[in-house]
Formats: sequence, structure tokens, C-alpha cells
Amino acid sequence: MEASNGHEVPKVASIKTLADSASFTFVPSEYTYTKNPNEQGDANDPEHSIPIIDFALLTSGSPDQRAKVIQELRRACEEWGFFQVTNHGVPENLMQSMIDTCHRFFDLPEEEKKEFQTRNLLDPIKCGTSFNVDIEKVHLWRDFLKVIAHPEFNSLYKPAGYSEVSLEFSKRTREVATEILKGISESLGLEADYIAKAMNWDRGLQILAANYYPACPQPDKAIGIPPHTDHGLVTLLIQNEMGGLEVKHKDQWVLVNAAPGTFIVNIGDQMQILTNDKYKSIWHRAVVNNKATRISIAVPHGPSLDTPALPIPELLEREGQTPKYIGMTYEKFMELQASPAALTKPCLDHLRVKHN
Repeated sequence: MEASNGHEVPKVASIKTLADSASFTFVPSEYTYTKNPNEQGDANDPEHSIPIIDFALLTSGSPDQRAKVIQELRRACEEWGFFQVTNHGVPENLMQSMIDTCHRFFDLPEEEKKEFQTRNLLDPIKCGTSFNVDIEKVHLWRDFLKVIAHPEFNSLYKPAGYSEVSLEFSKRTREVATEILKGISESLGLEADYIAKAMNWDRGLQILAANYYPACPQPDKAIGIPPHTDHGLVTLLIQNEMGGLEVKHKDQWVLVNAAPGTFIVNIGDQMQILTNDKYKSIWHRAVVNNKATRISIAVPHGPSLDTPALPIPELLEREGQTPKYIGMTYEKFMELQASPAALTKPCLDHLRVKHN
């Protein structure tokens, strides 16, 4: 099988094809994933509720309200690395339309999706299954669609309506991400546009990454996405009514109960580098269920591809610290994350300054 650009693609059936087969009652061995039984979380523990940031107060509240939200944002970044954003102004029906449109893409016949299958990391449109079937030991219980929406907007011509919905959704989501980035800058005692300028945000990468997790007959024996951190600055995520995002907090896996219409936001690796570990990129995973299909759309926002993240000098000076990371362009960092080297140790560890 080849993609339209002539590159071979893996000969692994989509998880949708597998899950739709009538005789399907167990998890095949190549999808069998063993979780650590000591790492089960409790989503109902009030201590395990991820913080909520009121976007309206961040952007249009009084100076006192904004200052209070900036402090809440700082605590959320320091203590969790994850938070929910409410009152963000993106219409809930637009968020739902984006989920529905992506669902329609995954429902297309496999033949119609072949032209978008590719191995190339930064192809503007790519779909597939699992993560990297060439190097992984266990296949993931998910299909994906990744479309680069910024600095150049790319789109699909099918299913009908995808282009219009994704254009509006990516634009509105990026506006929210831009304001969150300003708030994070200020929470660090910097000018609001400091990080945006340093990371060439105006040319920054934005990806619409849709994930399709069908119901699984043995959810404890499979994984949607194993523990990982995100490569960018901030990721905004929406999902349908089926939860499945778990966050590692105080060595426990916590199931995120997100309110409808909210964005779930998390700090990425580039932000951890910039803040010299003050704000950490938190490990998270996607678990599967035996009831219904879960669809999530993660929207990572990063620097421009040619920009290396380095610890911010003003923060180092204020804290009396030395840099913990060496520089690497965002493009090289993304290549590292998709390489076999990322299987042996976390990507950030490859960039840590070695002290003799």
C-alpha cells in the first residue's frame, strides 16, 4: 500500500476495521498492553479535580480579577500542568461540529482514507492507526487524523463540511491558546507577549489531531495512547461524551472529568524547557472503554519549526539557576519524539545538561 505521495505506509489494519468485525470478542495479542495495577486513580476524589480557569476573567475581567486568575494559572501550572478552561467564548456547537465532522472522517470507507496515509512526520495531512507501527512493541487502540492548521491552513475535501468547520475551529482555538500563553507569561513575572515573541508564535505550529477510540471488549488489556508528554507549548483538547484522559498527579493516574464545553489544557515539553522545570509537562494517557466510541481532538500549539526553546534568561537570573536544557529546534524535537530514541528515555532527558 502506498500513499499518494509514493511513500509506503504500514500494512496494519485500522482499529475501526478490527472493532467493526462481527466476530470480535477479545483483544489480539499485538494490542495487548499491561498496565501497572498499583497506578489506578480515583476521579471522584475532590483532591483529584483538575483546576478550573475562568477565561472570561482572564481576558475581560477587572485588573484585580485578572491578577487573581493569573495566580490561579500559576498554581495550576506548578501543581498540575493540566487545567480546564471555561467561558472561553468558542461556541459549544462549533466544538461539537468539529467532533462530529472528524467522526464522519473515521467512518469513511478505508479505501477513501488511503490517500492521506503517510509516514512523513510533518506532512500537512496524515491519517493512520496506532502511533509508529515500525518501532512500537504493542499497537494502540486508536486511529488518528492529523492536519496542520497553522502557520498554513490545510484541510480535507472530505467529508463534506470538514474544511469550513476546521477553519473556524482552528482559528478560534488558536485565539484561546494565544490568551492562555499571555497569562502563562504574566504568571512567570514576564511581559504578556514575552513567550509568544521568543517562540515566534506568529509562525507557530498548530495541529488538529483527532483520535478515534472504538469500544474495546477487554478495555483493561488495551491502551488508547500510553503514558506520554506533549511536545509543544500548550495543548487544548476537546472530547465527546466518553471520557478516557488520565493524568499522572502525585504518582496516581487520575481520570479527568471535564465539564461539557470546556477545553482541557496542558503544558508541553517546550514550556518545561522555557521555564527550566518550573512548569512541568505532565505525563498523561488515553484509556479505552467497552461501551462506546470515544473521540478526542487534541490541538497542540508550538513554536515555529525553526525555533529552539531555551530556558528564559530572566527566570534563570531571578531564581539563581543555571540552564537545565540545551537548545534544539522544535522540528528536531518532534523528530526525536517519533524516533526509537524516545522509547529508551523521555525526550526531555535527551536535552538535559549533563553535569560532571
